[in-house]
Amino acid sequence: MKNILKAKGKKEMLKAYKYRIYPNNEQKEFLAKTFGCTRFVWNKMLEEKLEVLKQGKKIPRITPAKYKEEFTFLKEVDSLALANVQLQLEKAFRNHFKKPKHFGVPKFKKKKDKQSYTTNNQNGTVRIDCDKQLLFVPKLKSGIKIKLHRKFVGTIKSVTISKTTTGNYYASVLVETDNVQNKVKEPTSKVCGIDMGVKTFLVMYTDNGIHKIDYSKYYI
Repeated sequence: MKNILKAKGKKEMLKAYKYRIYPNNEQKEFLAKTFGCTRFVWNKMLEEKLEVLKQGKKIPRITPAKYKEEFTFLKEVDSLALANVQLQLEKAFRNHFKKPKHFGVPKFKKKKDKQSYTTNNQNGTVRIDCDKQLLFVPKLKSGIKIKLHRKFVGTIKSVTISKTTTGNYYASVLVETDNVQNKVKEPTSKVCGIDMGVKTFLVMYTDNGIHKIDYSKYYI
């Protein structure tokens, strides 16, 4: 499981769970079409933005709707997946302009790379049937088989479906929850004394007592 924690007020947190999914042939065809459309929109937007940037002009804000009349196949996939492409590309450019040393200019996407798309949960459009082990996403009538090795607690905000270069499929489910495990606890002791030992690696003295840490076999 992969966790991503993000503060939201004092209680609400965002947490991501990554699961293996097993789409059937029909579902694989739909996912491939969605991967292709999101990649197509990313590259079209990027091409236009880079051309304007080369001319020294302000980068325009482009929406996927611009391409739907000419490229009607874009209407066959989840519109939220295309909208998220716009947001992701805009964020990539913001990062580049803010910290160019850390973030390069966004690059074109290739079919041979890892493929993915993100869709949002709007009024239950994304849901998981825990009993039947099925994931439901927009534009797919039947649920995708999902291996819930660990159940989550919270409200689904979005899901990112991806396909690796080795052909495996995964779903990263982002949920909003106030029941986050492994919360960081404030230490009760503000002072700590440390002595390096001979028989013991080190000894720590705190308000809570004395704690010994033995040598690791790698230090012996």
